[in-house]
Amino acid sequence: MTAQPLIKNPESLESLLKEIPPVPGVYLMREEQGNILYIGKSKKLRSRVRSYFRDSERLSQRIALMVQQITDIEFIVTDTEAEALALEANLVKQHQPYYNVLLKDDKKYPYVCITWSEDYPRIFITRKRQLKNPKDKYFGPYVDSQLLRQTLQLIYRIFPLRQRRQPLFKERPCLNYDLGRCPGVCQTLITPSQYRQIVTKVQMIFQGRMEELIATLNDQMEKAALDLNFEQAAIIRDQIKNLASLNPQQKVAESKDTTSRDAIALAADAQHCCIQIFQMRGGHLVGRLGFFAAPLNPPFVQGAILQQVLEEHYWMAEPVEIPSEILLQYELPDGEIMAEWLSDRLGKKVNLIVPQRQKKAELIEMVAKNAQYELERHQRFYTYNTQAMEDLAAILDLPALPRRIEGYDISHIQGSNAVASQVVFIDGVPAKQHYRHYKIKNPTVKIGHSDDFVSLAEVISRRFHQYNPDTENKPNLIMIDGGKGQLSAVVEILQQMNLLSELQVCSLAKQREEIFLPGETEPLPTNSEQSGVQLLRRVRDEAHRFAVSFHRQQRQKTAVISQLDDIPGLGFQRQKQLLAHFGSLDYIRQASAQKLAQVSGIGSVLAQGIYDYFHPADNN
Repeated sequence: MTAQPLIKNPESLESLLKEIPPVPGVYLMREEQGNILYIGKSKKLRSRVRSYFRDSERLSQRIALMVQQITDIEFIVTDTEAEALALEANLVKQHQPYYNVLLKDDKKYPYVCITWSEDYPRIFITRKRQLKNPKDKYFGPYVDSQLLRQTLQLIYRIFPLRQRRQPLFKERPCLNYDLGRCPGVCQTLITPSQYRQIVTKVQMIFQGRMEELIATLNDQMEKAALDLNFEQAAIIRDQIKNLASLNPQQKVAESKDTTSRDAIALAADAQHCCIQIFQMRGGHLVGRLGFFAAPLNPPFVQGAILQQVLEEHYWMAEPVEIPSEILLQYELPDGEIMAEWLSDRLGKKVNLIVPQRQKKAELIEMVAKNAQYELERHQRFYTYNTQAMEDLAAILDLPALPRRIEGYDISHIQGSNAVASQVVFIDGVPAKQHYRHYKIKNPTVKIGHSDDFVSLAEVISRRFHQYNPDTENKPNLIMIDGGKGQLSAVVEILQQMNLLSELQVCSLAKQREEIFLPGETEPLPTNSEQSGVQLLRRVRDEAHRFAVSFHRQQRQKTAVISQLDDIPGLGFQRQKQLLAHFGSLDYIRQASAQKLAQVSGIGSVLAQGIYDYFHPADNN
């Protein structure tokens, strides 16, 4: 494998292209380290691969960037185009190449994740779909995040599910078990196989198989009743009743239609493309999924974008989730191949239809209208943030738009529990997956002696200690919460690290909303109503919020330890054992002397001393 990108080595590129046959198959593009960048398919491999290097002006910016990194191309020949599509789907699932996933790092819409890789699977909402384990399942992305959260909350009330990732107590279940909300996962009071049966039922809801789930529960209820297990039958009866309450929240009825179908349509402008999928099951709208993508440049081919979204969506889906009918706004470039592949996965015929009239056409029109509304909302948000970044770049005289802004703040009370926050805004939007907090380690910062300058210098030093702009996302702007003093401390440490010329830094003071730049004695002349100033203020406020919340957590932990410190004979290790066993100071306070004595390392004498400390009135 050559270490040089093929686009910079015309001879090697031409030689490689001649080796690729003009037949159906799959191609794999690799970068210098051997990692797969992209996996694609084509009915004529040579022509398709050659187009990446001969028609560069027709490529999107994202794919053009990928082409700059390609150092080798492998191919696998297949007999038919359908085989190529199936092979491509399997390889993408297996390798998860960065440039194959349409929404790999998009945080606009949330997913539901079920961690089937764990013995006791968790169910949670996330905006980051990462297949760290191929057994985990993701559903979405869902357009209505509020409705999704309400649905999940209701599911947790209907089914007994684990409520915490880590157990609250070491040797007993928490209150959720007594309330019937959790089956006692933390104490293994339910086997993994039994628990996974419960999660399987929940998964059927997100798969749009509500009617099948209710039918299954009805069968289980009748069986429990025949076995005279009336208590279990009553529990299942309540589950069926509560499941019906999901209908008015997330379903729109379509009378006398039992066909399982998806409808997909898009709306686009020059920069963005919004795609929506409506999932109709048994005459009900059970899901509304949303995607954002960059339009294909040029020409703008709507059918190609729809096909790309459908391929990715159904790659991630289980066969039972594939509908028997898919309504399309535009014809797909490889519609017949797509239908054949989906039919093979589902085990029965799948029809791809571009409806022209009556109800199906009206459904597509409704999906397209929703996509247009979402696109317009996104356009307004994108335009506002772009204007704010342009204004901020003009205020600070930045060489480029501050697409990645990092904000830092310090929080403490007279030096106690000093912590720092790092928040990140990307394109004017908080990117919480990149947030980070720090505990200040400098020994001079302690109770009664605070030093924000020293603390900020420590945090910046730790953040950029091994900084490499070639391998790391480079911040276009670093914002320090504070005035000239805080900024000077950061500038000094960046000079020592020889990074001041690499990074743009400013500070924003709290009282007068004044912006300071390195080397300037006076604040910049700005208007507090400017969009750029407002963007910087949002970063500052978020950094402050994140720092304060972390500081409160540390202070609460310290308060617990300090109160336990006052108990004679209770050292640090025994304090840890008590907290690990009971989970909180409140539970320790409420425990009897007998319960306290059950903790490893706590004898009966010390247990009585702990009890007497929290209940002095009992000794009078």
